Amino acid sequence: MPGLMLEGVKIIDFTTTVAGPACSQFLSQLGAEVIKIESPVKMDDARYYPPYKGSFSISFAAANIGKRCVTIDLKKLEGVALFKEMAKACDVFLENYTPGTVKRLGIDYDALKDLNPRLIMCSISAYGQTGPLSSLPGYDATIQAMTGLMSVTGYPDRPPLRSGTLVVDVSTAFCAALSICAALYARQISGIGTHLDIAMYDVGINLLESKFVDYANTGNVPTRTGNRFPFISPFDTYQTKDSYVMIICAGDGPFIDLCNGMGMPDLPTDERFKDIFTRNAHEPELKRIIEDWSTQYTTAEVVEKLIAAGAPVAAVHDIKQAIDHPHTQARGMLNAVEQPGVGNLVLMGPPVKASNYQVGKPGHTHSPGEDNIWLLKEILGKSEAEIQKISESKVMG
Repeated sequence: MPGLMLEGVKIIDFTTTVAGPACSQFLSQLGAEVIKIESPVKMDDARYYPPYKGSFSISFAAANIGKRCVTIDLKKLEGVALFKEMAKACDVFLENYTPGTVKRLGIDYDALKDLNPRLIMCSISAYGQTGPLSSLPGYDATIQAMTGLMSVTGYPDRPPLRSGTLVVDVSTAFCAALSICAALYARQISGIGTHLDIAMYDVGINLLESKFVDYANTGNVPTRTGNRFPFISPFDTYQTKDSYVMIICAGDGPFIDLCNGMGMPDLPTDERFKDIFTRNAHEPELKRIIEDWSTQYTTAEVVEKLIAAGAPVAAVHDIKQAIDHPHTQARGMLNAVEQPGVGNLVLMGPPVKASNYQVGKPGHTHSPGEDNIWLLKEILGKSEAEIQKISESKVMG
C-alpha cells in the first residue's frame, strides 16, 4: 500500500470551532498524526454543533475524525509543563484563539522556540496577530461582513447576504494547511521552524478577487449584481421550464458554442453581441434572448443541448442533487465511517487525490481524553510510575 505524504509529521491541534479543526483535518487526511487538545473540564464547543445522530455531533466528526484526543489543563503549571514536552516531540503547533491567549498560558512561540527550534507554530485568528483589530474575536459571518464579501453578495434591491456556507472558515483552513506544508518544506532546507500568522480577515480580502483590484485601481466600488458577473456576458443563472442553469461564456468561442446549442448560429454576427464589449453593453437583451429559449426546455434538456455543443453550462443543483450525483460517488467524496456507539456516518471524502500516495486514513472521532495514555506512553515515553503520578495530579482530568 502506498504511504502517506505527511507520514511521521506530528501536529498539536489546540483549536476550536471550524477554521482550526478543518485545517488540521486536511493535514490528517494527508497522513499527519494530529493530537487534539481539550480542557478536561470543558470540551470543544464544536462537539455540540448540529446536525446530530442521536446526541453525537456529525458536524464535529467532519472536522475531527481520526485525530488523537487528549485532555490537559493548561491553567495548571503541570499542564503547561506537559504541553512543553509535547512541543519538543512534535513538528507543528496549531492554535486559533484570540491573540494573547496562548501567551497568557505560557505556550506562545517565544516560549517554545528555544525548546524546539524546528517547531512550526501556526496561529489562526479573526484579524491576525497585529493591526488595530487584532484583539477582536470573530466568526465567518463577521469576517464576511467586515471584508466586503457580503456587500457584493445578493441582489442590488435586497439586503447584503452572507455565503450559504462557511466559505471564509474553510478557505482559511486551506490557506493555513498550505502554509504549514510550505513551512515544513522550508524547514527541510533551513533546519528551523517559524511562526505563521493566518488571519481570516486577510483570507476574506483575498476572496474579493476582481472586486479588490477594481476598487484599488479605478476607485469604482463594486455592488451586488446577483448571479451576474458584471464584466462578462453571458455570465448568470437562466431560468428553464423547471428550474435554473448557470451559463458562462468567457470569450467569443464559448459564445459561438452557446449560440449553436440554442440553434441560433447567426447570433454571434449580430452587432450587439459580436464581442465581449458589445455583449456586456447589451446584457439585458442577451439575457432575454437566452431565457426565451431556455424556458422552452427542462433543465436536463438545456444541459444536454448545450453540452453537446460544447458550451459551458451546469444545472443549479440543490444539496441532495449534488451529493446524490454519480460524479460525487465516483470521486470518492462519500466517506462512510463506523463511529463506535453511534453507527454509520457519511462524511466528506478528501479533496486531494495523489497517484503515488495514499490520501485519507481510516479512523473514528475520538472522545475527550481517549488518547491520554497513548500520548504519555508513545509520544512522551513516560514510565508506568510517571503515568500514575500524572494521573493522580488530575492535570489530564
